[in-house]
Amino acid sequence: MRILAVLGYSAHRGNDLHPICEARLRHAETLAADADAVVFSGWSRSRGHDGEAELMRRAWSGPDVPLVCETTARNTAENAAGIAAIARRLRADEVVVVTSRWHAPRARLLVRAALRGTRIPVRLSAPRDRLNPWLLAREAACAVVLPLHLRRSRVERG
Repeated sequence: MRILAVLGYSAHRGNDLHPICEARLRHAETLAADADAVVFSGWSRSRGHDGEAELMRRAWSGPDVPLVCETTARNTAENAAGIAAIARRLRADEVVVVTSRWHAPRARLLVRAALRGTRIPVRLSAPRDRLNPWLLAREAACAVVLPLHLRRSRVERG
């Protein structure tokens, strides 16, 4: 079973898809023809509003495949843990993580760590978006806590 896992993104409160999240969603739609399921991962930054996962599900215009929402993830490490749990439950034999190019290296490490102990390969796919210097700097800052997230993943997986 091949699953696509689309990571949410939002930088503001509101009830609409952020353009970065929408670019990830539209890219996933182009890959979904041979997918067995699509997992949307992301939470709501504000009470009373739909989360990223639900917004992506509602906006989906790709092929008719099962759509699964993981609505609790507040960051990339939690996206990875939720996706890994769903991949195990669905007995996936491949996970394709859909995220932005600037986010891909960290996302790949975290999803692979969350799937440790399985033979499920992880691939990445990203839209051809422009690299934003601010977002690259943000990723560099996030890299500082990456070892903590990886260690936590090991502890939680045992």
